[in-house]
Amino acid sequence: MVPTASPTSSARDLEQRHGARNYHPLPVTLVRGEGVFLWDDQGRRYLDMMSAYSAVSFGHSHPTLVQVLTEQAGRLAVTSRAFHTDRLGPFLARLCRDTGMERALPMNTGAEAVETALKAARKWGYKIKGVPEGQARIVVAEGNFAGRTTTIVGFSSEAQYRDGFGPFAPGFVSVPYGDIAALERALTPETVAFLVEPIQGEAGIVVPPPGYLRAARELCTRHNVLLICDEVQTGLGRTGRVLACQHEGVVPDGLTLGKALGGGLLPVSAFCAREEVMGVFRPGDHGSTFGGNPLGAAVGLAALELLEREGLCERALHLGERLMSGLRALRHPALQQVRGRGLLVGVEIDPAFAHARTVCEALLHEGVLSKDTHDTVVRFAPPLTVSAGQIDEAVQAFGRALAAVEAGQRRPGRKAA
Repeated sequence: MVPTASPTSSARDLEQRHGARNYHPLPVTLVRGEGVFLWDDQGRRYLDMMSAYSAVSFGHSHPTLVQVLTEQAGRLAVTSRAFHTDRLGPFLARLCRDTGMERALPMNTGAEAVETALKAARKWGYKIKGVPEGQARIVVAEGNFAGRTTTIVGFSSEAQYRDGFGPFAPGFVSVPYGDIAALERALTPETVAFLVEPIQGEAGIVVPPPGYLRAARELCTRHNVLLICDEVQTGLGRTGRVLACQHEGVVPDGLTLGKALGGGLLPVSAFCAREEVMGVFRPGDHGSTFGGNPLGAAVGLAALELLEREGLCERALHLGERLMSGLRALRHPALQQVRGRGLLVGVEIDPAFAHARTVCEALLHEGVLSKDTHDTVVRFAPPLTVSAGQIDEAVQAFGRALAAVEAGQRRPGRKAA
């Protein structure tokens, strides 16, 4: 018999009772969002310094995007790709213009975009480069995070992501992130692609050494290997440029986008590539029922237009410098490093001081929302619409949160974390 909820059951109780335990959320139940703010079920307002892992780069419920979504939903939402629609072409054209690529293949989630890139790279290797069938190799970087499919977790270096989910697809070689010599050693005649994040997000906002991506581009060109940049989290203004790879003047052979492409309203992603790479696909090779649907295409196009019209790339670059300067100026001994680019910033917390989740919980009590990653890093990645004053408020709240954690450790009978 299926259990029924009592009228007094809270939404959080129901989630804990009936949902899979694959997340460990902070103890807050959110009910509304507007701009850079979120409200909980008690009416308390919070400054969002995470923006759903960059998916809400334009802020919550941006009126322009909501209007486009509403109007398109009332006209035509989903048809499948069995037919042409009036929304897809303009979206793809703008996407190619903004990324510098020649073609784009729309999907839904970031993981789907990466899976699409992997399929394209392999088929390019067999049909264009001439790699013997079944021998294609793709090089990835340690610490990567590209999604949760079995293929993707198979090349993850994070033990928990792999535990219990094998066997995994062969053909992937992992090298240390930021180590160009290791990348060169890994390239063979059978290598078809190097898949890399310009900045590693889930690994803890890890920025590679200057010139790394440019050197990778040169190596890939020399060895006839595709350079594919995973820009799902870093793309669309997050780091201060439309694409993070543009900071080094790098033009990849292909790239993946997602998260912010859906305007914080629905999942929209894409694999973008030059003609030779995308040309390996023929009708029936690959597809998605929802990928490229009119609703997603309309919102995606509006998001790209908004990015340019509101100058959000420049805003992220300027405010990111303010954010990192403010965090470093706190000079708290628990802060081991402040790193990032644009409005993608990670703060490394000394584990001897506290678990990063403990700091995030203290930050929650200060009215600021963020989430830890890999136990030691607190992220700061607000909507790109955040103001300078709100950046300063977040920094001040972080300072108070550190002080609160420190004070809690000094209570009688309590040991330091």
